[in-house]
Amino acid sequence: MDNSITRQSSNAAVTFAAFLIIIGVVMYASSIITPVLLALFITIVCAQPIRWLESKKVPNGLAVALVLMSILGILFGLGEVMGRSIVKFSNNSAIYAQRLNEIMSSLFSTLHGMGFDMSVEKLESYISPNSIMNMSASFLGAIGSLMSNMFLIIFILIFMLLELNSFNLKIKAITSTTGGAITYFKRIEQSIRQYLGLTTIISLLTGVLVYFSLIIIGIDYAILWALLAFMFNFIPNIGSIVASIPAIVFAAIQLGTGGALWTAVSYVAINMIVGNVIQPPLMGKGLGLSTLVVFISLIFWGYILGTVGMFLSVPLTMVVKIVLEQKESTRWIAIMLGTDNAAREIIDQSKSKLNES
Repeated sequence: MDNSITRQSSNAAVTFAAFLIIIGVVMYASSIITPVLLALFITIVCAQPIRWLESKKVPNGLAVALVLMSILGILFGLGEVMGRSIVKFSNNSAIYAQRLNEIMSSLFSTLHGMGFDMSVEKLESYISPNSIMNMSASFLGAIGSLMSNMFLIIFILIFMLLELNSFNLKIKAITSTTGGAITYFKRIEQSIRQYLGLTTIISLLTGVLVYFSLIIIGIDYAILWALLAFMFNFIPNIGSIVASIPAIVFAAIQLGTGGALWTAVSYVAINMIVGNVIQPPLMGKGLGLSTLVVFISLIFWGYILGTVGMFLSVPLTMVVKIVLEQKESTRWIAIMLGTDNAAREIIDQSKSKLNES
């Protein structure tokens, strides 16, 4: 009995140490791992249309070329639209900065009149124009770093797409004696493809609704704020909130308090409709992850892999959960990562087996 407990404790310690080593290696090699992960997930999403084209008797090379050209066209199109909007915005930045200073001065005066003498200076240090510009520059620097790796990502993506059929064949050869392992790989692929595909559709819908809402309100650079809403919607929980802040601030600069209020109401309404009405039927049973785990994974992968880790936090955690489910010794961790409904199903299954026996 004592030997069994000692062996289990030793295995747990080794597993934990191996986990820390893997995390350290991933952090150290994040500049290499990040583009590979992005290319891998894009490949998984692209696998379905390539297979569909092949089922229509389109040669593999041509199918890969058509899908790749479509992706590149979308990426370069979005980059062109965003680039033009940013350039135009930068040309008028002096006017917006002056207006922002006026709004801040008015806000500080109001707070001072309400007796917030001690906190005004601290508030000014956080929401001054310089602070906002520094935060924007930091985010744009992260996006710029990602874009600088775009050619590397594209090359990796090309080779992964060309090797797609070969990879599937090799997986079948490796797991020819264990059919369960094939299901295991297929489940990972299906989960990632479903999540990223549906999230792209939902994010696109969110961006379109934001665009037309801002056009109706009369906010300039509506396409820029809509693209931000589309991109940040891939970040769970806080992405939609973060995307709304610059649009609301700009609405206050351009149209005043009324414009900012209508913009905030529009974002709240859009996110409530998309999140509570449209998203649940599309996602089906959901991500298989608890809300707390989704939020913690956002922080964890963001710390490990930076901005890209935040965008890929959910699919990466889904992969970890599926891997943990394969071993009896780590299945309890997968249960902890899952939802209450999944835990209830496991309990009901256990009760059914006990009643049958």
